[in-house]
Amino acid sequence: MVMSDIKDKKLAGKGKLRIEWAERDMPVLTQVKEKFAKSQVLKGKKMSACLHITAETANLARTLKAGGADIVLCASNPLSTQDDVAASLVADYGIPVFAIKGEDNKTYYQHLVTAIEHAPVVTMDDGCDLVSTISAKYPRVARQIIGSMEETTTGVIRLRAMERDGALKFPVFAVNDAQTKNLFDNRYGTGQSTVDGIIRATDLLIAGKNVVVVGYGWCGKGFSMRCRGMGANVIITEVNPVRGIEAVMDGFRVMTMAEAAPIGDLFCTLTGNVSVIRTERFAKMKDGAIVCNSGHFDVEIDIKGLKKMAKKERKNVRNFVDQYTLPNGRSIYLLAEGRLVNLAAAEGHPASVMDMSFSTQALATEYAIKNASTLKPKVYEVPQEIEDWVATAKLKSMNIGIDKLTPEQVKYLASWQEGT
Repeated sequence: MVMSDIKDKKLAGKGKLRIEWAERDMPVLTQVKEKFAKSQVLKGKKMSACLHITAETANLARTLKAGGADIVLCASNPLSTQDDVAASLVADYGIPVFAIKGEDNKTYYQHLVTAIEHAPVVTMDDGCDLVSTISAKYPRVARQIIGSMEETTTGVIRLRAMERDGALKFPVFAVNDAQTKNLFDNRYGTGQSTVDGIIRATDLLIAGKNVVVVGYGWCGKGFSMRCRGMGANVIITEVNPVRGIEAVMDGFRVMTMAEAAPIGDLFCTLTGNVSVIRTERFAKMKDGAIVCNSGHFDVEIDIKGLKKMAKKERKNVRNFVDQYTLPNGRSIYLLAEGRLVNLAAAEGHPASVMDMSFSTQALATEYAIKNASTLKPKVYEVPQEIEDWVATAKLKSMNIGIDKLTPEQVKYLASWQEGT
């Protein structure tokens, strides 16, 4: 019997259909699964993965299991689990899952500990909770890990801080920084799924609204692009001067949060940082302003401060919509408790874009295992050959061809002697 802690195994039938539907749009990952099934590169390797438990993740887990991995899954966010998918992974594919949508913090960390107690030699992370907990509290487990994969901006930021502080105990690959991940998943995946989550939660008409996008990284760029395409007046706030200039030259209004707070209708944080919308900004917002997060953790919005400001207890007015009434009589609407709105209120990124992200993730795992003897406790970039393989396979699956360099062009690009 497969060990698990999920909502209801009876949901498995629906979950399997969802997993199979996603698989249709993941042809590159299907190729990786076939490759792994033949090579058995992960045979006998214990793996623990702290990821969003979605249909797309299910297909990644199936790929890793096909390669011989003994894998356990737990959720990387209390609100992102698709309970039917979790049920199907357990019932139909024999993969242990410890995740329930809406689980409290205590349960979340219990599930994390369960994944650690699996004694993995390879880990996957979405936000660095697994790696940071192992590194800080489980030295015996840390010593046996040969490699880890991190797929988020927030997680990579934390990992680089751990490396600087000498707290990183094993090699980690910054999958998030791979072009086949962040250029597509962060921009097109987050862009579309964030809009989807907001509309599902609020039934909001985006056209004509002042949408304040906090952060102009790849996720912010994708979301801004989609909102502008739907007729919104998009305002960007930034702390990075280069990104600020880029946003201006991309045709967006750029201003400080102090200037944006009184005029915004919808605010979305996409920074990976803490308290980017604070209490002094809530006090200036118009009545009915909507605030949400599509960064990572529920720390981007000062929710504790918002709760203290409100006259009354929060009032749940729709699924994933909480109303807070401020002393000035105005109401602020917080979506998905400040957690990832695209996963909490919608289904996360489309399978087609996760096809590249998870293929890169899986192949980086293969690379880590094959090169374990040469890797050190540091943050590594994904090798270019993996990026090229994934991108080439994706183009081929779309029936799109590109040109190749001629021998003369290769020689020219490799030389320095020829000038004007």
